[in-house]
Amino acid sequence: MDMPKPSKHVFDAAIALAKRDDDTYTGHTSPAYGNMVGPFGGVIGATLLNAVMSHPALLGDPLSLTVHYAAPIADGDFTVHAKAVRTNRSTQHWFIELIQADEVAAFGTAVTAVRRDTWSATDANFPEVPPADGIKPAPAIPRAAWTSCYDMRFIDGGLDTPDTDGYPSQSRLWIRDEPPRPLDFLSLSAISDAFFPRIFVRRRTWVPIGTVALTTYFHADAAQLSAQGSSSLLGIARGLHFGKGFFDQSAEVWSADGALLAATHQVVYYKE
Repeated sequence: MDMPKPSKHVFDAAIALAKRDDDTYTGHTSPAYGNMVGPFGGVIGATLLNAVMSHPALLGDPLSLTVHYAAPIADGDFTVHAKAVRTNRSTQHWFIELIQADEVAAFGTAVTAVRRDTWSATDANFPEVPPADGIKPAPAIPRAAWTSCYDMRFIDGGLDTPDTDGYPSQSRLWIRDEPPRPLDFLSLSAISDAFFPRIFVRRRTWVPIGTVALTTYFHADAAQLSAQGSSSLLGIARGLHFGKGFFDQSAEVWSADGALLAATHQVVYYKE
């Protein structure tokens, strides 16, 4: 008797794309990654990156991904166009669009690259923090369904935990997919956006917000990510400036053994 095939992980189902032609794919939003308005931005970014990584012309691994959230994304079907606009010897530049109702709802650029072994150093510091297994998982937030898809263990800077390190908008937490899933570029790109908007932490109150643009820089290669398995990663996020309806926030994602896997920067709209 044939054994049943294992069901697809909820994340892989959410970012799944069907190929229409080499540059065009179709997808559908997932209720599992719903947010207060539309889908979780991290899963949208991962979907755009998935179109690049599914393309037959792909060269190398992701080096950077910038996503512009141009309009609210509605629940339902969408189309993604991904095109390599320039291919060099070791780098490739991409333009990606997500289309709904014949209009651009999100678009992005990506750079992929063939990495070489070179001199390396990390000037950012991996902090001394308690291990993930010594911290209780934070409860999911009902108004943001996507939070059920991550195991988050806050060291400080949670929505209900005090600041303990002198940075009013900083959060430090251990995070992994829930249920556990082996790390790759797609899941790392989504985890890199799984930080609550810094204004929620800074002011301890909810206000309407929306990410305008997010850039993620990938500092690890595929082999490094594969070696992480489904282990928790350390995330650190902080805001830099709030004012005139916008704020920016930066973040780092580290492996448990102190390797910087990704760094991000984004600008976010907020309304009083």
